[in-house]
Amino acid sequence: MNSASSPAYPVDLVNSVNPVNPVNPVKSFERKKMLRIGLVCPYSLTIPGGVQSQVLGLARELRRMGHEARVLGPCDGPPPEPFVTPLGNSLPTAANGSTAPLAPDPSAALRTIRAINDEAFDILHLHEPIAPGPTMTALLLRLAPMIGTFHAAGDIAWYGRINKGVNWLANHLDVRVAVSPQAQELANRYLGGEYEILFNGIENELYARPNISRSAEKIVFFCGRYEPRKGLAELLEAFAKLSDDVKLWIASDGDGISLLKQKYAHDGRISWLGRITDEDKIDRLAQCSVFCAPSLHSESFGIVVLESMASGTPVVASSLEGYRNVGTHDVNAWLVEPGDIAELAEGLTRVLTDKKLAQKLSDGGLIRASELSMSRLAKIYVEMYYVVLEREHFSPDHHPKSRIVRLYSDRVLRKNPQV
Repeated sequence: MNSASSPAYPVDLVNSVNPVNPVNPVKSFERKKMLRIGLVCPYSLTIPGGVQSQVLGLARELRRMGHEARVLGPCDGPPPEPFVTPLGNSLPTAANGSTAPLAPDPSAALRTIRAINDEAFDILHLHEPIAPGPTMTALLLRLAPMIGTFHAAGDIAWYGRINKGVNWLANHLDVRVAVSPQAQELANRYLGGEYEILFNGIENELYARPNISRSAEKIVFFCGRYEPRKGLAELLEAFAKLSDDVKLWIASDGDGISLLKQKYAHDGRISWLGRITDEDKIDRLAQCSVFCAPSLHSESFGIVVLESMASGTPVVASSLEGYRNVGTHDVNAWLVEPGDIAELAEGLTRVLTDKKLAQKLSDGGLIRASELSMSRLAKIYVEMYYVVLEREHFSPDHHPKSRIVRLYSDRVLRKNPQV
């Protein structure tokens, strides 16, 4: 187990599908029992994003395993899955050079408390535990045993505002998980503590498209919300150097992208698709020749790279630490220096024209995606859940409530039953 300090568990949870029980577990907890698991997401579940896709994918896998997993989070529209409990609309909040759809308002906090009280979860799994909104509310009140997964890397606004109170609040977590060494470094810098470093998982079966053939045309695909750090401007400069028979699909929107559209309006090889659905994205991954992830910095874990690998699509990506968590140069991805226009153009040309190289990257990517499957990740998390429940002596039928929780339940929720 990779960790900046001594591991939180005496078992190797990453490399063992069925780890041995820790020493002297609490015998009263039935390890075979199916669990009621509450996964709490701070970001709007109706807006595409890496954390949102991980939370929903993990919930689907946990449910396939027989557990009663539900997701709590903001929704700006109908919930994306029947097992989602919406907690209200989100508010755009600056984070890591972009805008995050968070819900830090009091009404979302009240809905969070009510939902957790009503569901009586055995365990809560908080994603981005100190993000303003539902996860921080759950962290503050500690209504059940809790695991926290830290996803972010780079410069996050709310981390910079952390004080000793929030640092103390993180101690409510029974286990802290980071999806990469970069995410662990950020969380540890501000919060301290011990972290289990795992990974983001991929639902490989969702990316199999046997009825869709790879296009005979040379097509480069870029997908992601527009932010300068994502490197779309650099990709467009590199694309201008490619041969005339290459096309570019851009599935992106956001403030500032209109300027790029105007600048490259004369190039008929470029298709500006705007925001697309997940299904459309997966279909296009199955059709394109290469997926390009030209980010400049601040990537915690290359989930977009992993999605492309699961589709069997060759990847050209920046050689960032976050992407190197997933890809290895000339094995399952072609990695280039971030921001180097000439090297990016050369890498794209090489993968587009060298069929043997493209096939090698495709085959290697499929192998890597199988190693980072969501089913494997879910089994690791379930083992963590059981260990936490055993160690904490929590009964699935009794979760002691703090005085703050009782106050909300008795004086607030009863007066506002529709909250």
